Amino acid sequence: MAVVNHDTKEVSFKLVYCGTPMGGKTTNLNYIHSRIDGSQRGDLVSLATSSDRTLFFDFLPIQTVVINGYRTRFMLYTVPGQVCYNATRQMVLKGVDGIIFVADSKLDRMEENLTAWRSMERNLADNRTPLSTLPLILQYNKRDLPDAAPLQYMEYVLNNGPLRYPHFEASAPAGTNVFATLNALAQEILQRFHRAAARTAPPPQQPAPVTA
Repeated sequence: MAVVNHDTKEVSFKLVYCGTPMGGKTTNLNYIHSRIDGSQRGDLVSLATSSDRTLFFDFLPIQTVVINGYRTRFMLYTVPGQVCYNATRQMVLKGVDGIIFVADSKLDRMEENLTAWRSMERNLADNRTPLSTLPLILQYNKRDLPDAAPLQYMEYVLNNGPLRYPHFEASAPAGTNVFATLNALAQEILQRFHRAAARTAPPPQQPAPVTA
């Protein structure tokens, strides 16, 4: 959930990249971090495990204001894809504001994509944050490879539920649609924040009646 810090005058949002191991989560974050001006971003921190990594950094987008006088800060995380790191995944997903699910387009990795999706759903449920309550963007990565599955097939496997998610075809090493995916999620998060703030704002006070 968004965190409002009145001391630093910042509103922070947590965005998490989920998906199967070696699907492109880390490549997305590395590409984004390398393209953001150093004065606007923090260091890229990597917490390595034996076979996967959790990465994170934060950045301050230019001209993005959700509350007058407050800056907007985005915190970007990846989660380890390996099944054995379930507890780490659940911890990283705690308090998430939005998710980018990075799916590997290789035909032989569809079952692994589904396993990662189901694990994400369980982790969110254990955190009492149902997936249906969060903005999510699907990124079909590695679309440049010759053995990439047809888009229609990937949509059938991962995006055939009652709630259809926006999707982008990407090639993370080349940066293709990396920022488009991120921007789509950020816009949805900000729009939801504005709607929630409007619902909870106190009603305007009526002027006092004029008396003689």
